[in-house]
Amino acid sequence: MIKLLIADDHLIIRQGLRLILETEDEFEIVGEASDGAEAVERCQELKPDVVLMDLRMPNMDGLAAIEKLRELQPETAVVILTTFNEDELMLRGLKAGARGYLLKDTDRNALFDTIRAAARGETLLKPDIMLKVLSLAEGGKQGISESVSQVELTDREMEVLEAVARGDRSKEVAYHLGISERTVKAHLASIYVKLGVDSRAAAISVAIQKGILKT
Repeated sequence: MIKLLIADDHLIIRQGLRLILETEDEFEIVGEASDGAEAVERCQELKPDVVLMDLRMPNMDGLAAIEKLRELQPETAVVILTTFNEDELMLRGLKAGARGYLLKDTDRNALFDTIRAAARGETLLKPDIMLKVLSLAEGGKQGISESVSQVELTDREMEVLEAVARGDRSKEVAYHLGISERTVKAHLASIYVKLGVDSRAAAISVAIQKGILKT
């Protein structure tokens, strides 16, 4: 079972998501929150695997809540589910540690797949969102200093990073490289440390900014 918490300031949205998610036996809704502060509090109490987080909420917004959860409860994955198709918000959310970014008009299969990936510790972005991340990262390369851009990845880490950038999952990367899935995750952990990130999407974005990955 994947334990879920829904954080949104609109009751009708929370009720609608609950109805959709409860059609899948593998999902269990353990709680709801109407703002970011309540989401953080409820997460500490209920220990969900994944939080569906709106961005625009009163008292504490979703971005602040994501940052707080990363500090207090990094094992809890966050998927942003918002009505706002804004590039800056998307990048800020992913850099803050979110493992997915979906608009509220997304289809149920994309929602389910993103939740499952987040629960596995992976980041799954729809192709249009990934393209935005890549293009925005490419546009920001000029502002990176020489000292910041000097990151050395091993040949194997580069192979893993390039596979992840193509959208391969850990199991697929392991198969193609002839290594175990655990080894892939170990390489990813090393990559995250070197790049100063904690998600696949952020690793890809930063790697492109630093010139490590080519678009």
